[in-house]
Amino acid sequence: MARLIATAALTATAVALAHPAFAHTGAGAVHGYGAGFLHPLTGLDHQLTMVAVGLWGAQRGGKFLWALPATFVSVMAVGAGIGMAGVPLPLIEEGILLSVVALGAAVGLNTRLPMWMSLAGVALFAICHGYAHGAEMPEGASGFQYLTGFATATALLQTIGVGAGLALARLKAVPWLGWGIASAGVALALGG
Repeated sequence: MARLIATAALTATAVALAHPAFAHTGAGAVHGYGAGFLHPLTGLDHQLTMVAVGLWGAQRGGKFLWALPATFVSVMAVGAGIGMAGVPLPLIEEGILLSVVALGAAVGLNTRLPMWMSLAGVALFAICHGYAHGAEMPEGASGFQYLTGFATATALLQTIGVGAGLALARLKAVPWLGWGIASAGVALALGG
């Protein structure tokens, strides 16, 4: 099973890092699905958070394995809708930076919160990330296509985290990855 998930994670990495070629800038997928798909892949804060959610799910195992990533993607869509509607929400950027540090630390500490607390924390951060995605949707883009694109990229990044978490569990390396993510979050918060 770990080999299958590791293979899926490597495949997801290849897909996530492949950049589609657009013959005409401003045309086609760049305003819909493609723009949405590329959005989470262009910000280190988003990448680190999504991988951390997958790592934490793998580290916890059982129902957490898919509940944490699924909750993040689902609630992120709600946050995107709020952002697309232009409803003002305070402290979004701070919430995004905090998500990198907090989720990285949760993995680093091998945090064992009850399911409801884990899901609530992930949901809070998902609102922030979704809001940012929605608020930054290109003008004239299809909201549904854009949302589908960034939800797909988010799920791929989380799959990478799950695969890495499962593949590296025996080496006891997962907490170190968490601390690396948390440290990167601190560096991002400090402007580095």
